[in-house]
Amino acid sequence: MCYTPAANAQVRFNVNVNIGNQPQWGPVGYDYAEYYYLPDIDAYYYIPQRQFIYFDRDEDEWVFARALPGYYHYDLYRGYKVVVNDPRPYMNADYYRSKYRRYRGCYGRQAVIRDCHDERYRKHDDDDDDNDQGRGWRGRGHRHGEDD
Repeated sequence: MCYTPAANAQVRFNVNVNIGNQPQWGPVGYDYAEYYYLPDIDAYYYIPQRQFIYFDRDEDEWVFARALPGYYHYDLYRGYKVVVNDPRPYMNADYYRSKYRRYRGCYGRQAVIRDCHDERYRKHDDDDDDNDQGRGWRGRGHRHGEDD
């Protein structure tokens, strides 16, 4: 007679999804994203805290802010974003700068959530995280050097 004890197995399956937390200017196609790297301006966006991370050369430190400084004149809807799911990628800035330099100047070559018709992206709370710098986003698009 052979006795085999019953195996009690637990399978833990953890799925991270933050589609509804990504900004309207974020790239389409990612169920989860922790950071965006913005190669055109060598800055990052931390999605959970809704804050930009950029290096201030005058202060020689990383700055965490809800909006980019006005002198960047950067169109978040047209600029290329690279999804990065590594912790604190700005601490390895040279690596990301080198790896993704080919995406600099790729304006308008990436679909953004705002223009996507996938219902998964409709959970947005329309928080003012699009960095329109008080001009009020109305779907017209802001181009470099153009006024409303």
